[in-house]
Amino acid sequence: MRILLATDAWSPQVNGVVRTWQQTIRELHAMGHEVEVMHPALGRTVAAPRYNEIRLSLAPWRIVGEAMSRPFDAVHIATEGPIGFETRRRCESRGIPYTTSYHTQFPEYMKRYFALPPAITWRFMRWFHGGARATLAPTQQVTEQLRAHGIARAQTWCRGVDTTMFRPSVTGLFADLPRPVHLYAGRVAREKNIDAFIETRLPGSKVVVGDGPERARLERAHPEVRFVGYKFGDELAQHYAAADVFVFASRTDTFGVVMLEANACGVPIAAYPVIGPIDVVREGVNGALDEDLAIAAARALQVPRESCLAHARSQSWRRVAEVLVSHLACLCGQ
Repeated sequence: MRILLATDAWSPQVNGVVRTWQQTIRELHAMGHEVEVMHPALGRTVAAPRYNEIRLSLAPWRIVGEAMSRPFDAVHIATEGPIGFETRRRCESRGIPYTTSYHTQFPEYMKRYFALPPAITWRFMRWFHGGARATLAPTQQVTEQLRAHGIARAQTWCRGVDTTMFRPSVTGLFADLPRPVHLYAGRVAREKNIDAFIETRLPGSKVVVGDGPERARLERAHPEVRFVGYKFGDELAQHYAAADVFVFASRTDTFGVVMLEANACGVPIAAYPVIGPIDVVREGVNGALDEDLAIAAARALQVPRESCLAHARSQSWRRVAEVLVSHLACLCGQ
């Protein structure tokens, strides 16, 4: 199958959407499928409002038009930005069936950054995803949320983790820090609710792996927290493995692939009982959930690392790719 993927999130951006699609595409290639990615870096871009590290396409019609001029079997739209919008427009005008996916809680983000009432953003979401043959959501909770807001063809997808890359290891990292080490990895941005992690009274130390618009402010205000910037590949895996607890403070993520990556390194999760973590964390198995992060972290410390490993090993990127293909195959009659 030759698949066209439309996404406004792609390298060099660092986030869960990019990581999900890079891993999924790798599995699709291994399964014998061809994937062409339509993304902003194929043309001129401009920084997203209030988020300079995200680049948006200035001429999506050129990128999408060129890709859709070549033969393809199926179209999937991953994001609701300019590339996704133009792909949807062309599919609708030409009667081409397509699927979409829901990765980002845009109604919450638009409220946080622009004070836009969620009802307005949900109206746009219903319009954007309404024509799709299926809208793939990362968890059952998100699927139910989408259906409750009128996106009737929402279907549960899944997420995976590369357990050959993310694995337990013994390193000298954090040897100078008091234990336990509480670690966060990801974008250092307002929507990640990192202030809640940093301001929670926890024993030991706190480490933030990542970068973003809030890093400078937080680093100035909290010299007691170690900020190490972005890490990738084996270096990221070593940072996970050197921690005692992974603290996921976001209340707006649809999933949080970083939680599975931490589990694959043997590290339990502490998070709020909200959409995203509630479908990832099993109490006492791979972490703990509580409205008080300090309580969640204390309980997570009691979870055996071997239990976290076993949970992560049950989550496969091949299964993620297979579910996607099953939906795309319906578009081309396979």
